[in-house]
Amino acid sequence: MNVRLHVMLLGVMSLLLCAPALAGQVSHQRFASETLGRDYPYTIYLPDGYAVSNQRYPVIYLLHGSFGSDRDWTSSGNLRRVADHLIGEGRIPPAVIVMPGSLSWWVDGHNEAARTAFFDDLMPHIEASWHVHEHRQGRAVGGLSAGGYGSLNFILERPDLFAAAAALSPASYSPMPPGNSSARRHPAFLDEEGRFDPVLWSQLNYTAYLDDYLAQPQVVPLYLSAGNRDPLDAEGHARRIHRELVDHQPEQLMLEILRGGHTWRVWRTSLPNALMFMSDYLDPPRALED
Repeated sequence: MNVRLHVMLLGVMSLLLCAPALAGQVSHQRFASETLGRDYPYTIYLPDGYAVSNQRYPVIYLLHGSFGSDRDWTSSGNLRRVADHLIGEGRIPPAVIVMPGSLSWWVDGHNEAARTAFFDDLMPHIEASWHVHEHRQGRAVGGLSAGGYGSLNFILERPDLFAAAAALSPASYSPMPPGNSSARRHPAFLDEEGRFDPVLWSQLNYTAYLDDYLAQPQVVPLYLSAGNRDPLDAEGHARRIHRELVDHQPEQLMLEILRGGHTWRVWRTSLPNALMFMSDYLDPPRALED
């Protein structure tokens, strides 16, 4: 069992204070999504030298939380500074980081088909538009809160697509979300009468994919983290996920408990370890094919 119980706030503060000059580029993009019938927004981080490198890069998808946007990881999560530092120090290889935007909880819910749009529209668009790997060992997915819920769902349903994953304070509540969870008021899970739909929650939660995942041999290494004072008990739910997966993948599972609640302070603290964990399983940049 790989359980790490420690606080990293001072380490991350030092990392940010000592980070080299920003070199990666961040831009805000969008494309027409056939599934959604509207533009699909995303923010993208390109490592230093991307434009002239003549290489394909590993790609990491980072999902935002409930009622969030594609800009959250850069505006609140210090993504660019953290990525610049980790790449500059050689702790992770240069990577393209895609931060998509969704009006749902990364599911085909009552308000939009976010899951289908991610798989059928976003991923093909990214691989056609940017120099990224187009195979399993070149992809990872992570997210916070509802984004952690989405990341866990994605890897359990499609372990053939991702080499690694991270779920920070995952809102993967079982059997039902707590009364103070935004899932109970999010349009993704509200029926036509505006009431929370427990049947849909059960159909879309990670538990619906768990048995099939455990019955097949392919493993997606997973980093889990949560705050020890989370009012939604993300720690308890992360520990439950760990228990459910540890026998299947004892050496490909990491759980980190941090001091704090359901806040950006916790997510910023765990982001470096999440990126380093996922990057350990990703193929490095390689020359573009002739």
